[in-house]
Amino acid sequence: MEIVTERLIITPCTNEWVPKLKKQGYDNGPEIRNHLTALAKDQSLAHWGSWLVIRKSDDAIVGDIGFKGKPNAMKQVEVGYGMMEQYRHRGYATEAVAALIDWAITLKEVNTVIAETETENAGSIRVMVKVKMKKTIETQSMMLWERSKEI
Repeated sequence: MEIVTERLIITPCTNEWVPKLKKQGYDNGPEIRNHLTALAKDQSLAHWGSWLVIRKSDDAIVGDIGFKGKPNAMKQVEVGYGMMEQYRHRGYATEAVAALIDWAITLKEVNTVIAETETENAGSIRVMVKVKMKKTIETQSMMLWERSKEI
């Protein structure tokens, strides 16, 4: 399973990707390690954890994206992402987040994709707006966003 956009390939992260991650020196936090550990125990998490964002032009892993678990009882999933610093401000996050949300809301087990951003993170706020997420709650430090299926 892959999602292909104009410039990117977005693919679930499995142990098969570990050699490429190591070769590239990819380290964008603990999410991938945590996902691979959980996946070893439960293969049904394959699409509900970390996905890699790969640039088509040179096969570089530019970031990771994914869900923070399976859909809940309300058919919601939370999306999160991170781009490597050297690949930021090029539209990759917007392209990847939009594609993953579009894929998720086609599934019968998902009605709504949610996300959160820090109020100080202008880049992530721009991504949320560009991918048509609606701000639902704002506190002093966090903003909550959602995009639901069109019924």
